[in-house]
Amino acid sequence: MSDVLIERDGAFTTITMNRPRRRNALSRAFLEDLTRAFAEVAETDARGVILAAEGPVFSAGHDFADLAGASHADVRDLLQTCTDLMRTVQSVPQVVIARVHALATAAGCQLVATCDLAVAAESAAFAAPGGRGGWFCHTPMVPIARNVGRKRAMELALTGDRIDARTAAEWGLINYAVPDADLDKAVHDLLTRATQGSPRSKALGKQAMYAQLDRPEQDAYTYAIEVMAAASQTPEAQEGMTAFLEKRHPDWPA
Repeated sequence: MSDVLIERDGAFTTITMNRPRRRNALSRAFLEDLTRAFAEVAETDARGVILAAEGPVFSAGHDFADLAGASHADVRDLLQTCTDLMRTVQSVPQVVIARVHALATAAGCQLVATCDLAVAAESAAFAAPGGRGGWFCHTPMVPIARNVGRKRAMELALTGDRIDARTAAEWGLINYAVPDADLDKAVHDLLTRATQGSPRSKALGKQAMYAQLDRPEQDAYTYAIEVMAAASQTPEAQEGMTAFLEKRHPDWPA
């Protein structure tokens, strides 16, 4: 059976990490398979993508079988392959939501932090355990720190401690922590709300959000003004404005 499953259900596509025997550890081949899956779904008319996982762990992070004894160049190349996946997740036009049912650690936690949205079961947990071992979680901390802020990021990185789903939600690593039995409903409800409106407008908005988030405020405004002004000329924007003025539901261009 494939390590990556793709299933379409209505407007949404679920990409499932199906490597439970290895706790969904992110080997090079697995990273490449996931990247191809996201690229494939990006070419469809799906409105949203759910990233899910099978097995007792959402993802245990990098697969050390690929790394033990590997050369400097090989490790750098593998980390670049992982980064390519993260960038692909954020570059696809669809809204991507992580459905976290269990532990997400190291690069697995990085993957959750990279998704546009994330909902976790209350029994899930999150960690960047490199700080208590021999290989610090340098790359996982890039998106994690951008989600939780400096002090909490340093706590996660230096202690390597696990945090529960409620804490992850309070810190901003995920959007919501919900009872385990409610996980699928909560994921679907949030993704439904996040995919309302024009798909093309949403895709541009997602791209622009990531482009401006880490810029200084003045530069972010300069960039956002140009994007928003240009977007005002699109058929989607004009239809939205006209529908509002005419007090009717918009009919989005195909």
